[in-house]
Amino acid sequence: MSVKPEKAVTLEQRMLLLGVREEDIVESFIRSSGPGGQNVNKTSTCVYLKHLPTGIEVKCQRQRSQAMNRSLARHILLSKITNKVQQDNLAKQSLKAKIVRRNRPKPAGLKKKILEGKRKHAEKKSSRKKISQIEVA
Repeated sequence: MSVKPEKAVTLEQRMLLLGVREEDIVESFIRSSGPGGQNVNKTSTCVYLKHLPTGIEVKCQRQRSQAMNRSLARHILLSKITNKVQQDNLAKQSLKAKIVRRNRPKPAGLKKKILEGKRKHAEKKSSRKKISQIEVA
C-alpha cells in the first residue's frame, strides 16, 4: 500500500513552505513492535526521522506499510516544526511587549508614590545614625 500522489504533493508543498529540505532529514528504518504478525517481525516498517537544524526527532509505526509510515512521520515532523516556529514567534513577540512595557514612562501618581517611599526610607536610615555622625546645626 503506497501513498496517494495528491498527498505526496501536499507534503512536498508543506516542506517547501516551511523551508524543510530533504537533505536536512536523517531517515532510518527500525523493526516495529506490537501487533502485525510476521510482517512486523520480518520487515522494518517503523520509520525514524530527525531534522538536523532543529534537532526534532519523530518515530512512527502506526501502519503496517513502510511507505505509509514514511508519509505519516513526515507529516508529524512538519507539524512539530510548525509548532516550534510558532512558539519562537510568540516568545519574540512577548519579549518585545515586555521591553515596550518596561520602557513606557511611569504615571505621575506612581512617580510621587515611589519618591515618597524613598524619602521615608532615607529618613529611617538617617534616624539610625550615631550621635557623633549627626551634624549640629
